[in-house]
Amino acid sequence: MKLFQVVKPGFFTTIQDLGRFGFLKFGVPISGAMDEFSLQIANMLVGNTHGDACLEMTLIGPELEALHSTQIAVAGDISLQINGQDSDTWQTINLMTGDVVSFGKVRTGCRAYLAIRGGIDVPIVLGSRSTHVRGEIGGMQGRQLRAGDYVEGFDAAQPIDHCLILPREFISSFSNEIDVGVVLGPQSTSFTEKGLETFLSNPYVVTVEADRMGYRLEGPQIEHSEHIDTISEAILPGSIQVPASGKPIVTMQDAQTTGGYPKIAVVMSANLHTLGQAKPGDKICFHETDLSMAHHKLQDYKKKIGLIESKLYARS
Repeated sequence: MKLFQVVKPGFFTTIQDLGRFGFLKFGVPISGAMDEFSLQIANMLVGNTHGDACLEMTLIGPELEALHSTQIAVAGDISLQINGQDSDTWQTINLMTGDVVSFGKVRTGCRAYLAIRGGIDVPIVLGSRSTHVRGEIGGMQGRQLRAGDYVEGFDAAQPIDHCLILPREFISSFSNEIDVGVVLGPQSTSFTEKGLETFLSNPYVVTVEADRMGYRLEGPQIEHSEHIDTISEAILPGSIQVPASGKPIVTMQDAQTTGGYPKIAVVMSANLHTLGQAKPGDKICFHETDLSMAHHKLQDYKKKIGLIESKLYARS
């Protein structure tokens, strides 16, 4: 069922869910939302399951015309208008046929998420509706939105009969200075003590070479202790590679599945969604944690998701 026509596509708007798992051994990246927290909140606000497909909007959002009555929610700090009138994010919004939803620039952070009641209906490819542009797979046949496209939804989705508003204490605040916990390794011995200290004690700036595949960072050179060539091995989102330049590269959701640069550290999973909001010019500071604390923080993150859901639906 065609729910929206794309009038303007925005800077880089794709369809994403929580990712494509189980195919790394075949060279297929995980993909999925760069900020999975915001995607899940947007889905909750329209009564969807957490992992339903949404629009991921980068820097500048699209303009969409509603072809049917529906409900949407937007998670992120982005300017939003309905028929030219300012509207709030982080809540359920009722739309009528012919309404025009217009997005401007993100105010803070890099990305925002638009959920549609019932989810976005595109073919499932390898277990996910997520778009992987380089691989040309997933939503919109593996590409970003274009003017004239239609965004389809499920016609069986009945509207929720109440407006959900995210409690203020759970609204994400995005900063241009991001603190990230990392677990050192798996090749931290490839770096000198000075190199490790440099990495953990200096801010690194996201360069313009930043996208869904990863971020090249600018900052003090990290010193290697030995020849940097290693046998290629698996890479996951959050891996921090350091090539011969000594400047780190953080892999993100669309990262390649293998690589040979030594990895100085891996971002703890609970911080990946925060890192997913980084944009060129933002500063990232890395601090060391251990595996036990990383697991603890991940459990806290999952509990927070559950708490938000219980509070939202308790108010309905």
